[in-house]
Amino acid sequence: MLLDELKSHLSTQINPKIESDGKYRLASVLVVIYGKEPIVVMTEKPKHMKFHAGEISFPGGKLDFDDSDLLETALRETREEIGLLISKEQVIGQLEPVVTLNSGFLILPFISVVNEISALSANAEVEKIFHIPLESFLKTEAKDPDPSHNLIQEMYTFEYQSQLVWGASARILKQIQDCLQS
Repeated sequence: MLLDELKSHLSTQINPKIESDGKYRLASVLVVIYGKEPIVVMTEKPKHMKFHAGEISFPGGKLDFDDSDLLETALRETREEIGLLISKEQVIGQLEPVVTLNSGFLILPFISVVNEISALSANAEVEKIFHIPLESFLKTEAKDPDPSHNLIQEMYTFEYQSQLVWGASARILKQIQDCLQS
């Protein structure tokens, strides 16, 4: 799979504002895919965090008062969490919003596909940064075996180096997988 092929499958119109009915807090993430053999960047949250402790996720976070929209949130959080500066022009699309089961967030995922990235450095919100080969990673998809996780949306899991990716991050990966198969 080549980056140009990924771009053609994942490019969509960008609408960085969504409405929340007040049931969920708004957040966004940035899915960064780079390299000749496409690599996706994900992070592990520290175990001491209030929400999503120890989980594997995409860089991102909640909409701040100063953010003009959710795309600005995703770009700001990516810069803060892993030291990666992505411009609005490098964002090629977005996926459908996903909700979190426990923390009450409605997350809008954006996608950036770039040739290369600079060296990354984790801040206090990130325990570890993963550079995961996308194609083999997507082949690890399985149905989430925990029936309590299926309360809000259909659930999936993906696996990398014995680490399980589940919840909102897995549903984002499933959307990417579905786009690439269409």
